[in-house]
Amino acid sequence: MAASNVYGPGSTGRSKPASSDEMGAAVMHSALVIGTGLVGTSVALALRAHAVTVHLRDADPEAVRTAASLGAGTARPPSEAVDLAVVAVPPPHVARVLAGLQAEGVAAHHTDVASVKAEAQREAVALGCDTSSYIGGHPMAGAAHSGPLKARADLFEGRMWALTPTPDTGTETLNTALELVALCDAVPVVMEAVAHDRAVALVSHAPHVVASLVAQRLEHAGEREVSLAGPGLRDLTRIAEADPGLWMDILGANARVVADLLEELGTDLGRMVTALRGLAGDGRERADGLAVVEDVLRRGRTGRARISGKHDTRPERFETVTAVIGDQPGELARLFADADQAGVNIEDVRIEHATGQPAGLVQISVLPGLAATLRKALHNQGWRQR
Repeated sequence: MAASNVYGPGSTGRSKPASSDEMGAAVMHSALVIGTGLVGTSVALALRAHAVTVHLRDADPEAVRTAASLGAGTARPPSEAVDLAVVAVPPPHVARVLAGLQAEGVAAHHTDVASVKAEAQREAVALGCDTSSYIGGHPMAGAAHSGPLKARADLFEGRMWALTPTPDTGTETLNTALELVALCDAVPVVMEAVAHDRAVALVSHAPHVVASLVAQRLEHAGEREVSLAGPGLRDLTRIAEADPGLWMDILGANARVVADLLEELGTDLGRMVTALRGLAGDGRERADGLAVVEDVLRRGRTGRARISGKHDTRPERFETVTAVIGDQPGELARLFADADQAGVNIEDVRIEHATGQPAGLVQISVLPGLAATLRKALHNQGWRQR
């Protein structure tokens, strides 16, 4: 099994995954989703949008009732084995739930959506699970706040979805998982579990810890200091808003890999501290410090440029139009409608709120060559611009 492979026509994030007919798999008719939080309920909603019969299960009956009321499926247990069971529980519980499902014989194939894969795979083997009918999964989508009420059928649209087969995962199980990804409008990437965990430690888990470390410095900062916070700090610390309990499960399941990365980062930070102290001096010390700081900033910019753009595609260059928006209901919708009326697609948007002011700045990213058209249209509609 290759360490990484993108399924679907072509190899870029823009590619649509192959349909179930193209993959040669039977069309999915039924599924059981175990865990009706944000991701589990979103999976269920996406499947229901394609007329798949979805059964819901959760240790919290209220969560199941909420998900069912949203149209995600039924709380009734299946009368016969479903095509696929989707385990949407925290990483430490995946293997135990999988073992229970296989003992019930409730599904032909099994996957999960946990954000750490290798430990669950090892535990599944230790518990004697049938790993030929199991494939790990991790959709690269979520939100700062959890729960079924935050779920959306389009949560995974255009997002990467990692699939981590066991050494003996069957072809039919793989095809069923690929069909699940296709029904959720995501882009599958097949990779080994250990490689996946290293990757998410780098792009998700370690950054979350760093964001939390930076954000905790604000806990006892003065009001005047915090009032100076701008969009840069908000972007950097946004992910620190997430549920600490959920992240304890994630970090606990991938602790060693994340610790190794943070240790390397600590070495880099120590080097940067020394360089900055040299930069504050003069002579040779200042020259050495300047070289190190400049190198870090340059390499940081180069690394940032490698991060995928909208919908996990290759990053693009955009032009930006900045409009001043009031704090009245419907203002943002009116701005978007005026852009649409001008025939300009909004590729990305960022809102910067003015502290203590009933207004904010909306930075609209558009494809090169369209900024002038949008500026003119917004001017004609009376929007103030910066």
